[in-house]
Amino acid sequence: MRVKDLSKGDRPRERLMSVGAPALADRELLAVLLGSGFHGASALDLATQVIEHCGGLDALSRSGPHRLLTLRGIGPAKAARVAAAFHLVRRAEAWPERERITSTSDLANACAPLLLERTHERLVMVVCDTGGRILKRAALTEGGSDHTVIPIREVITEVLIAGGAMFGLAHNHPGGSLEPSSEDLEATARLLEAAETVGVRFLDHLIIAGKSWRRISL
Repeated sequence: MRVKDLSKGDRPRERLMSVGAPALADRELLAVLLGSGFHGASALDLATQVIEHCGGLDALSRSGPHRLLTLRGIGPAKAARVAAAFHLVRRAEAWPERERITSTSDLANACAPLLLERTHERLVMVVCDTGGRILKRAALTEGGSDHTVIPIREVITEVLIAGGAMFGLAHNHPGGSLEPSSEDLEATARLLEAAETVGVRFLDHLIIAGKSWRRISL
């Protein structure tokens, strides 16, 4: 049976999008990479043959593209795609452990380098996964010498696009004051409400001035 003849709920690509990659079997994940089979064999059939030909998933992950070319239905494009995918995994695993945010002090230390010696207010955000590992750290807005706008919708959108489970914000006060403005308090309250609405955790909103920082408490 061709993959296109399966119900949408049984097709690997659609299943990955609806229930997530962890729910798919090895051959389903490989079928998504392969994209198609050949006459008489679906992408799922071909994925099964590839895994068996290489002697299991672990052996496949270490196989070069030329080994895959010996199989019917595997051309240079598919072989290169599979080899590249496994190599990307090895590169990702070789990266050092991501920096973690486990406290407000960690958040301040992560944000401070983006705010040092700024003569205008700048808003920066840090997005983390469920374990507190930093997924994204970036400046969001630049304002005047005493004010910057906090775009609530943009902040939440950035968190969701990054696949984050939690996030924190910080902005600088070039004048040196650590006192939050009424706008700071209002924006923080709105951010907390927006985060709860979409199911992500709002860690903190900090004011950073020089080497000092302060939480904006509600």
